[in-house]
Amino acid sequence: MTDLAVVGVGFVYPDGTRALDSVHLHVRTGERVAIIGQNGSGKSTLVRQLNGLLRPTEGSVLHDGVNIVDRRVASLAASVGIVFQNPDRQIFSGRVRAEVGFGPRILGRSGPEVDRAVRSALESVGLQDAIDLNPYDLGYSRRKLLTLASILAMDTPVLVLDEPTTGQDARGVERVQSIVHEVSGRGRTVVAISHDMRFVAETFERVVVMGGGRVLLDGGPAEVFAEAAWPTLASTYVEPPRAARVGARLGRGSTPTEASLVDSLTSPG
Repeated sequence: MTDLAVVGVGFVYPDGTRALDSVHLHVRTGERVAIIGQNGSGKSTLVRQLNGLLRPTEGSVLHDGVNIVDRRVASLAASVGIVFQNPDRQIFSGRVRAEVGFGPRILGRSGPEVDRAVRSALESVGLQDAIDLNPYDLGYSRRKLLTLASILAMDTPVLVLDEPTTGQDARGVERVQSIVHEVSGRGRTVVAISHDMRFVAETFERVVVMGGGRVLLDGGPAEVFAEAAWPTLASTYVEPPRAARVGARLGRGSTPTEASLVDSLTSPG
């Protein structure tokens, strides 16, 4: 498994835009971490540092305490798998089977191992019946699930999801939640970027709030979505989950999820 550390990382794009400014972040093996904040706050730039797609202008990124500065992206892909926000920037094969099998194949898995990984990953996302289709015969939401399957098949220690619930209906969101918990339950790390605060509060044990290329808050959902943190959330255009807002109005303390809100209303006192 892979322990991740971002140490004093800054990043400036070629046009001079500073996207990250002295970011420190430690993600332990097996954690479920959500990264939230307004568009342009540095979320996507940050996660792309984790597997070398972008390299820090300042600071360093460590895997298990070792600086990855000299490691190639192809090597890092075996440790950190990223599912992009736009599936059409990730899909390139003419068949679902080939798309999902590409990753494990380049990692050196045998033919039977690749076949097993493909079928298992497609079953996880509910696309087992689409194995012989062209990816572009699938709708947008199913293409999103296909790119998730492609990374699941690689069995990387770290899974990074960029807006995984975009375009998903309630059933699709539940499927993504189930996959996150299943992957985490097997000791793999999950890092997700999301604008869906209900999904974040219900699925992740830790929430990192970004604004202006910096980490503004870092804690559990009950801490990050508590009323005291709302001014900071507002500074990066994040609105707390509905359950948190209702709980605050009712004086029930921090209730970031519907389950915690119900518990607060039914518990004695």
